[in-house]
Amino acid sequence: MDFNDFSQRISKIKNLPLPGTESHFKMAPLERINTLQSIELKRKNAKKAAVMALFYPNQSSSTNLLLILRKSYKGVHSNQIGFPGGKVEKEDKDLLHTALRETYEEVGVAPKKVQVIRSLTELYIPPSNFIVHPYVGLYPEVTPFKIQESEVEALVEVSLDEFMDDRTIIYQKLTTSYAQNIDVPAFKLNGYTVWGATAMMLSEVKELFKQVL
Repeated sequence: MDFNDFSQRISKIKNLPLPGTESHFKMAPLERINTLQSIELKRKNAKKAAVMALFYPNQSSSTNLLLILRKSYKGVHSNQIGFPGGKVEKEDKDLLHTALRETYEEVGVAPKKVQVIRSLTELYIPPSNFIVHPYVGLYPEVTPFKIQESEVEALVEVSLDEFMDDRTIIYQKLTTSYAQNIDVPAFKLNGYTVWGATAMMLSEVKELFKQVL
């Protein structure tokens, strides 16, 4: 879809009710749903993070979604696909500031160049004990991204058409922090398997977009 057309249509999601946890659960295995529903006490002491679902035009003015492949490290999200973003720091004014700061640090997009459309439903991630606050933003420039090499292994650029295609939803057997060798719903995007928290947040984005595109 042409980015200018997309930008005009997507502004309508500001007034839509959020699909919420129901959309998250569409991309979560039963084992994770049961886990999420049984750990409300631990959630109260969770750390906070914020991420940005960033949409931008490619060289042909078609709309893309930006994801990143994280570096391998000793942590639960090592070498996974995710959004630009990260944990709240003391100097952050609010959660949106966190999302914009981290997006700038990880992929080089200046906060003033992001048109923030809206916030989405927060999501608790049990393995890392984080509550993640996602935002949807537009980056209208055709400008090369600049990755933070210490954090980002590669950019994963996904066309809007591919993202919205229901055929990209698959089931794959994976071993997670809460179960072994289970069928996990995932997106297959640009050759990468996107599952877990990122897939759950993408599900809400997709549910919103379906109402305006």
